[in-house]
Amino acid sequence: MRTKLKLFLPGEQTRVIFIAAFIGVMAGLAIIAFRESVDLVHEVVFVGGYELLRIDEGGWRKLLLPLLPMVGAVALIPLSLAFPGKVNGYGLTAFLRRVNLENGVIRGRNIFIKIAATALTIGSGNSAGVEGPIAQIGGAVGSQVGQRFRVSGKRMKVFIAAGSAGGIAGIFNAPLAGIFFAAEIVLLGTYEISSFAALVIASALATVVSRAYYGEIPAFPIPDFEIVNYFVEIPLYALMAVVVGVLAVAHIRFFYYVRDKFQATPIHPQVKPIIGAFMIGCIGIFFPQVMGDGYEYIESTLAGHGIVWIMLALVFLKSIATAITLGSGGAGGVFAPALFIGAVIGGAFGGVVHYFFPEYTASSGAYATVGIGAFLAASTHAPLTAIFLLFEMTGNNMVIVPVMLTAVLGTMIASRFYHDSIDTVDFTRQGIDIHEGREVAIMKSIRVGKAITEDVDFISENANINHLLQLFRFAQNSFYFPVVNHKGLMVGVVSMQDVKNILHDAEQRVCYLVGAICTRDVIMLTPDDNLYDAMQLFDVKGIDEIPVVERLEEPWVLGMLKRQEVIAAYNREMLNRGITEKAESIRMLCSST
Repeated sequence: MRTKLKLFLPGEQTRVIFIAAFIGVMAGLAIIAFRESVDLVHEVVFVGGYELLRIDEGGWRKLLLPLLPMVGAVALIPLSLAFPGKVNGYGLTAFLRRVNLENGVIRGRNIFIKIAATALTIGSGNSAGVEGPIAQIGGAVGSQVGQRFRVSGKRMKVFIAAGSAGGIAGIFNAPLAGIFFAAEIVLLGTYEISSFAALVIASALATVVSRAYYGEIPAFPIPDFEIVNYFVEIPLYALMAVVVGVLAVAHIRFFYYVRDKFQATPIHPQVKPIIGAFMIGCIGIFFPQVMGDGYEYIESTLAGHGIVWIMLALVFLKSIATAITLGSGGAGGVFAPALFIGAVIGGAFGGVVHYFFPEYTASSGAYATVGIGAFLAASTHAPLTAIFLLFEMTGNNMVIVPVMLTAVLGTMIASRFYHDSIDTVDFTRQGIDIHEGREVAIMKSIRVGKAITEDVDFISENANINHLLQLFRFAQNSFYFPVVNHKGLMVGVVSMQDVKNILHDAEQRVCYLVGAICTRDVIMLTPDDNLYDAMQLFDVKGIDEIPVVERLEEPWVLGMLKRQEVIAAYNREMLNRGITEKAESIRMLCSST
């Protein structure tokens, strides 16, 4: 009877598909709520305020424009005070940490926080994007579903990525782009066929929900794309990719430079977004294109209506505006600004080459189209996402060749000059390679000082070999001993291997001094080094113990680090984190029910 019943129960893969489908539907509904919230704030604050202050009349009234983004920044204050650390700034980096290095448990309230904070920031005219927040909102949906079904950490990661895939797919009306965004950026390119199926299902269902509400309208209406002359334009696209790669590095570096400056400024954190909003409004007086997500001007650029000198100025002004908005504490993402910057880079480049080679090149709009994919790929190091996004937006096979060339080459150039994408800078600053995975990150987070054996015997370099043999005889589980000079500073390490040649010669055992046979070229660690680097040294040198000193300049011996102690410290940390994460999951589940 039990065997027959088991035949009717869904298998694990079937269960994952059903859950992924539910996540996709919920992500699609979240997209609708998110977009409507942004539009509502835009109509009430920006459009309504524009009309109320009669800014369109020009003259001195244009100076009132900064008040509009400042209203959005002021409205963030209650939200920021109620949920400290959850509202301000660019949040995708923290999201990636939660997914790939921590337990993947995301509170349900984060969905509403992200919707409200991003709507207030972008809807009031501040420069940021909606795509990063919608990926986090979709991921929070996936996490909530995973918590309800009490899934494992690995499965939770897949469900979060499925929610993010649904969010990006629905917002762009581009299911393939959603899949590869989740695979490349959220899962860091490490996924299995089973997880890929979940991404596909969630992305497809979210797109269906979004299309059912908004219709089959692409994110940007792009004119027909064509290549006029392959022999001329392909080299020009390659040259544009080099320009894009260099500018992407400049954009990433400037983004974090501005954020660091805001963080170091001794001003109350709640005031900084208001100052940033004022600066955005001041730029907007002369270049209103930088305000909001910039989608309207992207459409104009793609249609070939951009003016070269204005587009050149906007390459830098949009980067500045985005860095100020998010660096000062506004909420939003960098995806839409990357699309904007890519469009104006491509549009300006295309305008110049079309001026000189009108018979052999397409209009500036074609180059703007390719520029979108190239800059997005170079700044995020996610070329597949950019390629499929452009293909789905254009529906034109002709765009594939130039966008593949520029996306891959632009990413290579950017990676050559700067290792990090815009999402991984903070991890590198903390000594974490996010692509190495959770285990390596944990090893790098544990300091040597937590794992050393302090009860260590050491021997003077002036002692004879008989004294050393006595030390070996009474030592327990120790095969290496630090050798110190008359000041107590370590000068080397001695092991049984060093004395084996004179063990059977009693005269030599008395005459030889430890300092004459010890190994003086010794690797040492300090308490601030991490266990990952220590384990690398163990493997490279083929040893099981490394001396730990207070400072390399003055090697006062603190203890010995043993391979088995490193493994034990790692296991303790994993156990502690597992207990903490389980408790956090239960607490969040209880608080949300």
